[in-house]
Amino acid sequence: MSEAVTNLTAGKNCTETSERKIQGTRTGKMDRFRKEYLGRGIVTASGFFIIALTLAIGVFLIVQGTGTFTKYHHSILEFLFSSEWAPVDSVAGGTGKVGCAIYIAGSLMTCGLALLMVTPFAVGAAVFMTEIAPKAGTKIFQPAIEMFVGIPSVVYGWIGLTVLVPFIRDTFHARMGGYSVLAASIVLAIMIFPTITTVAADSIRSIPQYYRKAAYGLGSTRWQVIYRIVLPAAKSGILTGIILGLARAFGEALAVAMVIGKTRAFPKNILSPTNNLTAAIAADMGNSASGGEQNMALWTMALLLFLISMLFIFIIHRIDAAGKRKKKRKKAKGLAAIQIQKRIGAI
Repeated sequence: MSEAVTNLTAGKNCTETSERKIQGTRTGKMDRFRKEYLGRGIVTASGFFIIALTLAIGVFLIVQGTGTFTKYHHSILEFLFSSEWAPVDSVAGGTGKVGCAIYIAGSLMTCGLALLMVTPFAVGAAVFMTEIAPKAGTKIFQPAIEMFVGIPSVVYGWIGLTVLVPFIRDTFHARMGGYSVLAASIVLAIMIFPTITTVAADSIRSIPQYYRKAAYGLGSTRWQVIYRIVLPAAKSGILTGIILGLARAFGEALAVAMVIGKTRAFPKNILSPTNNLTAAIAADMGNSASGGEQNMALWTMALLLFLISMLFIFIIHRIDAAGKRKKKRKKAKGLAAIQIQKRIGAI
């Protein structure tokens, strides 16, 4: 009797253990299923959200920005090439002028000068961090450069206003007290320096080490390896960093507005004050009547900045695609040379 009870108990325990194993297996599969599909769903939804948000911003800017041409019947040529800026701040009607040539020229001049000033220093810093002192570059210089990214724009502008503007005024005796294209360009150059340096350094690090070893094996010096091998191979990445820095410079408003002078006139030289697109939008957008001629003209300026950003992104993709095609051609040539050498050796 006791043996029968024992066997029955053991059978029940085995059955319960098997059921628990089956249940645990099912639960584990369901957990993996949930995690996999939940993660995939979150990633996919995030991607579609970013695409939808970009399209929504673009459509909104197009609808708002084209009002200058559709509602108030100004021409694109007037907007781009006229220097007469006197829009009517009223929704009743528009008979003013919406020429933005001064603002466009100010943006191009400040951003171009900033790029000319910062590019040699940024590329030189990237080479130093990766080729000259890679250990110190990773531990010391890279974090120091990345700290520049976290500094707010208003801090750059305030330092430019209190230090740079008086220095330019006292050194060059500028007629507007130091507020000038030069001051805005220096502030922009400091702001885009970490962007160009970081992207250029990452591009240089991505160059395979056997490029350098092969050049050293042929008797090249370190500098010859850098400017004949490394920099040409990293050219597409460096150009990408420069374009990204230029895009950042075009979109900066507050720091530039604090030192550029905000004068509605073409700059005669780099010591002259002027104004740019972002500073004009930031100064007047909050004070303009919604739907009025001035408000629509400011939205058109915002649309122009959006199109310029899209152009920069297109250029970056073209540079990246050209770099990939060049690498493929070099790889194909290398494989062809190896095959020819093998055939010659077989003969």
